Amino acid sequence: MTILQNKTIREKVWAGFLSTVPILAIAGFITVSLYAKWNPVQADESIPPKKTAAADTSKAVANAKAAKAKKLPTETVKSSITGPIPGAGKKLNFHDLAKIIDDQVAKRLAAEGIKSSPRSEDTEFLRRVYLDLVGVIPPADKVEAFLKNNDPKKREQVIEELLADPRFGNFVAETWSVLMLPRQSENRLLDRKALQEWLAKDLNNGVPLNKVVFDLITATGTTDENGATVYFVGNPTVDKITDNVTRMFLGVQLQCAQCHNHPFTDWKQTEYWAMAAFFMKTKLTMNPQMAAKKGVSPGITENAVKGGGKKQALPDSAKIVPAKFLQGESPRLAPSEPYRPVLAKWMTAPSNPFFARAMVNRFWYQLFGRGIVNPVDDMQPDNLPTHPELLAALTEQFKTSNFDTKYLFRAICNSATYQRTSSPKNDNQSDDKFLSHRIVRVLSPEQLYDSLTTVVGAPPIPKKGEPDKKGMAKKGPPRPRDNFLNFFRVEDGNDPLEYQAGIPQALRMMNSGQFNNTFQTVAQVQKESNNPSQAIERLYLHALSRLPREEETLRILEFIRQKNGPELRAAYSDILWALLNTSEFAFNH
Repeated sequence: MTILQNKTIREKVWAGFLSTVPILAIAGFITVSLYAKWNPVQADESIPPKKTAAADTSKAVANAKAAKAKKLPTETVKSSITGPIPGAGKKLNFHDLAKIIDDQVAKRLAAEGIKSSPRSEDTEFLRRVYLDLVGVIPPADKVEAFLKNNDPKKREQVIEELLADPRFGNFVAETWSVLMLPRQSENRLLDRKALQEWLAKDLNNGVPLNKVVFDLITATGTTDENGATVYFVGNPTVDKITDNVTRMFLGVQLQCAQCHNHPFTDWKQTEYWAMAAFFMKTKLTMNPQMAAKKGVSPGITENAVKGGGKKQALPDSAKIVPAKFLQGESPRLAPSEPYRPVLAKWMTAPSNPFFARAMVNRFWYQLFGRGIVNPVDDMQPDNLPTHPELLAALTEQFKTSNFDTKYLFRAICNSATYQRTSSPKNDNQSDDKFLSHRIVRVLSPEQLYDSLTTVVGAPPIPKKGEPDKKGMAKKGPPRPRDNFLNFFRVEDGNDPLEYQAGIPQALRMMNSGQFNNTFQTVAQVQKESNNPSQAIERLYLHALSRLPREEETLRILEFIRQKNGPELRAAYSDILWALLNTSEFAFNH
């Protein structure tokens, strides 16, 4: 199965093998990529005009007003809880929770009159679960071993293996850090790695997520001492940290009420500043630029003593109101005590109406490309879930499991819903939210780079310069991975269902010296293969995590016919290069 699920498009990708491979990849990859930018599943549809930010905003406002005024009949079934929450009052094992997932999805599909696609093939599942749990495609030897394994529980076993892999925490932490730390000039010198390592350690060690977030929200010290403080250094003002905390961990777009009452929800401006009041005593010791000049680490303090840190800058819209929990009570705050622990305790309590629900929805989004409530940071009454009982059941079991992140991932990944093929059937092609089949997702820049280096190898990491007389490290050459991520990250929080890269990124993929250097992988493939057909199989296993179809093998055999020695090695290298530049490689399906 190819990513486009369209034979006509697929033939375009491979047609050039009868002439030259470079022409194939340039014409095929750019054409497929530009088509897939608008709809990777139905790439033959007409390309819509480029939208401006102003047009998007205007359309969003108009749609919100219309939805507020009149509930549009876009779905057959009303998305609200109509019965008891499945599994309520019990502590379920992950198998039972996976069954609830499948039952609730099947119930909704039946109500909508939609049939589900079948189970994914082993290679499709393995590539997907590797990308979703550790952020990289599986090595060729892992694919081979998985295909040879006849154990009926092999999928469950590989899920366990990946959840125990340190890369699991690293991948989730890096994914979150992109959302938690804005890309802006003042954060240019911010050490994001410290936050990622702090998060990854707790996630890998199974620390309950509510404890992780409590420690994050209450963090103090320098970034060297406590990596969690990077979060506040990267969001240094009251309004920025309020915006991010409520969006990331409560699932609400409260920032729209910073300057005025929200026009389309019940959020009031006083509610915004009542939440912001919990951060009024939080101070940044110095910004990253000043810290870099002085050769020290920036840090975070919170106390009632004047001075001792950089004074908070408030926007003109600021209102000084008593601290109050969102849609809750006003706690008693001691002026001599820090405020953030009071907020963090409320936020992460099992009784909190926002936190567990928002976290479950966010993790679901990470695995499916859209939340049960979508967008994931707009969980308000007018934005109804597609599967309300399922969201409620997952939320309750997440709390019952003591906020066990791996338990949640384990249950979801073992469900038949997660393991469905991304190939749609004729009667479910238009379904993009009821989970009749897997929706194709664009690889994140991190997934793309790490998958490329899995195939061709990673370049050596440049060494930083020796410290100067002031003890400040000299700036060394940028790391290749950081360069790649900056070039391929179009904007923060990209929609994984929308292909937003363009010709510059396609040309970078095709012309990069790093990714054109495929000879080491090809030499390994030739060493492991007894004939050209085996070599072609190995190239496919390395790049696309699957075996070639018969027609693909025949076309490539024709291309390499009568080539020997260095000429054959060059041909294999061209084939691998072409595979890495297909849309199939660039998507998670």
